[in-house]
This record gives sequence, C-alpha cells and structure tokens, in this order.
Amino acid sequence: MATTAAADATPPPLHDVPNAKQKKYDRQLRLWAASGQQALEEAHILLINSGAGVTGIETLKNLILPGVGKYTILDSAVVSEEDLGVNFFLDESTLGGFRAEHTCRLLQELNPDVEGHFVTEPVESFIQKEQALQPYTLIIVTAPISSDVLASISTYSQKNHVPVFYTHCVGFYSRFSLSLPPAFPIVDTHPDPTATTDLRLLKPWPAIQEFAREKTANLSTLSEHDLGHVPYLLLLLHYVEEWKKSHDGVPPTSYKDKTDFRDMIKAAAPSPDEENYAEAAAAVLKSLNPPQPSSSLLETLNASESQSITSGSPSFWIIANAVYKFYESHNELPLPGAVPDMKAQSADYIRLQNIYKTRARQDAQEVLATVRALEKQLGRPAGQAIDEKEVEAFCKGAAHVKLVRGRPLFLPSGDNHTKRYNWSSEATSSAAMALMMASDSGILLSIAFLAWDLFVATHESLTPGTALKIPGAKTEDIESDEEKLRGIAQSLLDDLIKASGTFIEDHEYTKLKETLGNITTELVRAGGSELHNIASLTGGMVAQEVIKVITKQYVPVDNTCVFDGVFSKAAVLRL
Repeated sequence: MATTAAADATPPPLHDVPNAKQKKYDRQLRLWAASGQQALEEAHILLINSGAGVTGIETLKNLILPGVGKYTILDSAVVSEEDLGVNFFLDESTLGGFRAEHTCRLLQELNPDVEGHFVTEPVESFIQKEQALQPYTLIIVTAPISSDVLASISTYSQKNHVPVFYTHCVGFYSRFSLSLPPAFPIVDTHPDPTATTDLRLLKPWPAIQEFAREKTANLSTLSEHDLGHVPYLLLLLHYVEEWKKSHDGVPPTSYKDKTDFRDMIKAAAPSPDEENYAEAAAAVLKSLNPPQPSSSLLETLNASESQSITSGSPSFWIIANAVYKFYESHNELPLPGAVPDMKAQSADYIRLQNIYKTRARQDAQEVLATVRALEKQLGRPAGQAIDEKEVEAFCKGAAHVKLVRGRPLFLPSGDNHTKRYNWSSEATSSAAMALMMASDSGILLSIAFLAWDLFVATHESLTPGTALKIPGAKTEDIESDEEKLRGIAQSLLDDLIKASGTFIEDHEYTKLKETLGNITTELVRAGGSELHNIASLTGGMVAQEVIKVITKQYVPVDNTCVFDGVFSKAAVLRL
C-alpha cells in the first residue's frame, strides 16, 4: 500500500519539557510564537477611560489574560450605581471609590504576571504634563472625550509613532479607529499556507533539475509502487520539459496551455486514481506561475531605496533595501524554501526538502551579506547589527510583507461650536465607494458616529472640568438632541456625496437618509450608555487588533471598524 511522506517521516526529536510559562501561554504561542509573546510582555498600554468605560475595561481584560507587560488606567470617574449594572469588574463595595483604582485591582487578579497601574487625575490636566505620555507604547482612548484632548493625543501619536485606538460603544452600535505611524511594516503577516508555496517550476535551478531527471528518466520502466511514489513536483518538472519539446521550448504559461498541460498529465497517469499524478494535475494552475511579486510589495521594497536610510533606521528598511537589491539582481525574491506535503517515499521527500531549504539558505545568505555591507556603509554600531534570524524570517515571508500607511485619527477641526470635518481626497474616495453599497458597507453607521463626535465637540464648554454634553443623556433633551444629531449626520452625508461626486438616485438618497435617521435615533435613545454584551464583543475586537499592532504580526484593520449589533454586521473602512 502506498504511503505518504507525512506518514513515513521520521518523528521530530523530543524537545525539553515546557516550563510553567510555556504551558500557561501555550495556545497563544502557537499563534504569535515566542517573538510575539516577548513583544506583548514588553508593551505598556495606557487606557484613557471615559463615559461608561466598559469597552475599555473589556479590552484590557483581553490583553491582560495573554500577558501584556504593563497597563495604566487613566480615569477620574467615581463608581456609581450605573457602573455596577454594566461593569463586571466593580461591585457594591466599590461605590464612591475611584473607578480606575478598583477596576485595576480586580483586573490584576486575572494574571499576576501583569503589572497594573492607575491614575485618577482628569485627562485634561494629565496630558498637559511634559512627557506624560512618554512611558506608553500604545494608547487606547474611549469616547466621549474632549476633541481638543483627543487632537493633542493624535498629534503626539503621529510625532512619536505611538499607535492610538479610539473606541465608541453606544447602545447596540460600536466603532473603533486605529491611528498608526505613517509607515507601519509587517513582515510576519501569516498568509494562507496555500498562498506561500513557491516552487519555481518555471525557473528551476540545477539541483532540483538534476533530482527530477534522476527520478523521472525511466518512468516507463518503474514498478507500479515506485511510479506511484514519484513526488508530483518532479512529475511536473519532467512533463514541462516534454511539453517544451513540442512547443518551441516555451513552457505552458497561458490558461489554455495550462489546461492542455493538465490534460496531458492526466493522460500520462498509469491509472485514473493514481494519487501522485492527481496531485500533479491539481497543482498545475497554481504552481506553473512565474515568481512575480505584487505591485504593492515592489512599491514597499522600492520605498526602502528611495527613502534616506541611516544607521539609526529600523532594521525593516535596511533588510527591505537588501531584498530589493536581490530582486534587481535576480528578477525574483529570495526562495521561501517550504515544500508542500505530497505522496512520496520518505527519503525522496526529505531530499526534496533539503534541496529547497539549501537554496533558501543561499538566498538568505546573499541578502544577509548585502545587509552587512549596508550596515558597514552606514556606520551602524556592531552592537546594533541586525540579527541573522530576522533576515531569514524576512526572506521567508518576503512575498507577503505588508506596509500599512497609517494616518491620524479622523477628527473635527476648527474653533468650538464651528468644528467640522475636512475630508481628504483618499477618505472621500474610500467613503464614496462604500456609499454606493451603503446597505452592507457600514458607512452610514460610521457617519452617524462622526456626527456623534461632532455633536459633542460643538457643545463643549470652555470651562475646564465641565462635563461633556452627550446626545440623549438627559431625558428632557432627547427630542432636541435627536433633531440636532440627525441634522449633523445628514449634513455630513450631503457633504460626502457632494465632495465625492457620487451620483445617488432620489429614491436611493431618501432610503439613505431614512436609514441614517434610524441609526441616529438609536444613538440618542442610548444616551451614551453601553450594553455589556456589545462592549464585551467590541473589547474583544479591539484587543485582537492591539495584539496585531504590538506583535507586528497579522495585518491590522486599516483604519476604522464599525459594528452593528442590531443586524450583527461588521465593516472596515479607510477614513
């Protein structure tokens, strides 16, 4: 009976018994590895908690459990009866005490490895202190908050490259925005495994060609067992050479050629159910492709060439520059070196793996040599030399490196009572596209939250320490607040339609206004309150994105996410 390489492979050597910490964080180590866990443990998160503050605490809960290093809660509110109904980290014994102090104490019980702090000073005076925000590697802000304070935090974020999350949670709706540095690179994007296979079958190198010739030189004379265990990768190389003999030396590259080539392999199979031939036929369309990187990736690598790299530049840009030089020299990226599982004899499969790994190491060494030359040229201190493993990891995932172009939080500008939004051309274009499919895009909910912020901003008192006016917070103001918020939202909708040049039919416009009005009505009805289930879900989403940013793994939201708890729908927008 035929066997697969996976079944025959020699079991890996036993590793040391995991320690208590590895056992505790085992599941997450599988997601973001030891490097990601270390980054998480080195982080210090500042939560600026305001309003009901449930979403902020739920976000922290989901960061404390996996072991974030430190957190600080900045919240001057005193625990009230309303807090007890929605915040699971408060109880009756905490009534009258500072919310920051008691939530910090109870959150600390979740994970003794984490260091928790709290500050009960009002945020307005706290951020005026020199270097007040300097200790923190990431900031989370919950609405409502003074627009001037939020603008100060956003400015600090962009100047010092500190990520900021701004979250809303009102009734059945929530929204969060992420402000990242102007250039936020991610090497370990964790792409789908099927997308990472790069076999270079159209551009094989001597070692793999020799192995293919050795195993396929006499296919017709092989026993049924041996023929059934020729790795499909070698079968593809063999039949590509056969195809080229009758096609002027040109391999199958067009879709029609590939389908004809696939039929050729099926016809050559000793039997219709021969597994390795079936694997070869199934791999034709995805494997017979030139190793051409995406235009966005080339733009990222090329950016490393165009920008001024210095000895103090992040290692990403130096490695990217070296990889770009490799691409210019070879017209291909470094080989990742991974080989998919396939039906084969264990010895053949291991040899195949070694051939690819050897070539991948050679490519990585060439990139490393360029990195070392750049370091020497730039005068980078020997103690700051880039780790060889970092270069290898970059080469392995080079085809899927992502550069996120962060931007400041989208905030209203201008004097009190006259504040408005200034739509950038890119934001207008992005929102306009969403507007054309508004029923599913979440753009109307985002507009409603922008209007909510603008309502708060234009009703701010000039007196320091004065409470912010929240739409619907006072029963006697509900009708007037609803009218005002609906008017602001419809004005934003009209501005967006006009700025984008989007043509909306009259009946569609009426439908948009009606839907937007229903959302603003619900926001006012909620009066700034948070439902614990919505806050908990939102806190989970925000924490997930925070972990992506801290570990620099996976691709974070770019840059706004809204959640509609009425219809259980989420959407991502770039504003």
